[in-house]
Formats: sequence, structure tokens, C-alpha cells
Amino acid sequence: MGCNRNHNDKPVCTHENIAKVLFSEEDIQKRVSELGQLLTSEYDGKNPVFLGVLKGVILFYTDLIREVKIPLQVDFMAASSYRNGTVGGELVIKKDTTVDLCGRHVVIVEDIVDSGNTLSLLTKEILSRKPASLKVVTLLDKKERREVPFEADVVGFECPNEFVVGYGLDFDERYRNLPFIGVLKPECYA
Repeated sequence: MGCNRNHNDKPVCTHENIAKVLFSEEDIQKRVSELGQLLTSEYDGKNPVFLGVLKGVILFYTDLIREVKIPLQVDFMAASSYRNGTVGGELVIKKDTTVDLCGRHVVIVEDIVDSGNTLSLLTKEILSRKPASLKVVTLLDKKERREVPFEADVVGFECPNEFVVGYGLDFDERYRNLPFIGVLKPECYA
């Protein structure tokens, strides 16, 4: 079975386009619960700001903050990086925080770390705002794809170097609503 195509000759998203499930809905919910317990313990009494990096993080973010059983503040950023010949490239902030991060305990929540470019630049930007502390929590860590040195502080799952979709992750703005994380068939993105 190949990909179905729409009138623009783009793949139409169906479950038949998933080659295999890497992390089931149950696996994800169990791990998110564990991460919530860890963060609850670590940030108790600190009134942290959980800063979601849009838009792939939305499902992980909402599930995670419901598992953190302490007072916290929520906010979002939308950022990307691009290379213009400089080492590390430049950060483009498409949506900035609405919360003053100075003196706050900030937890950046991301769906996936792969090249490390955007998160490396984003953490530098957040650190320039003088938070009391900064941690990066990611659901998936795809270390094989690193282009710059970057390590998340808290990782849900190590991810193989495959094209993954679901649970917020997309291809061409599709598949985000799948309740699991699966590998997209190559013919769908080639």
C-alpha cells in the first residue's frame, strides 16, 4: 500500500502510511506520568514556568503539565533556526513568551531534539533573560541527528534515526493527532 494523493499531489494521511509504531499510546502515557512525578519532586515550592515550544509539543505539553502536581505557570514560544553561513546559525522567534523569565525556574518542553540547532540557540536566548534555573525536557531524543553539541536534561525516549510522526509530530502539518508515535513510510515523504 502506498500513499494516497490529494489534488496537489501531496500525501493524504492515513494509518496505512505508518510503517510501524515506535511508542504506543500506553507507552507514552506511562512515560509522561513518570516525567510528571520527577518534575513534581524537583520543582516543588519553586513555581516554575513550563515553556512549550510550538507547535509539535502541544500534546506532550498538555499531558505533561497535567501530571505535574504543583503550582506552575504555562507559556509558549515558537522559534526556529536557520544557517546563514555562521557557526550555529540564527534564532528566529516567531512567538515570544508573555512571562518575564528573570529569576524564574524555567522548564523548556520540546517534542523532539534532533539536530540540536534550535534548542541550542533557544537555551542561550532564555539564559540571557537571567532565569533562576533552566532545564530542557523532551519527549524524544534523536542523538544520531545532532549537528551541534546539545543534551536535554530530561528525556522521555531515545528515538532512532527514522522519520517519526504522531503525538504532535507532523509531516506537512499532518499526523499530529495520532495517539502514538510511528515511523512514516518513506514513499510518503520522498
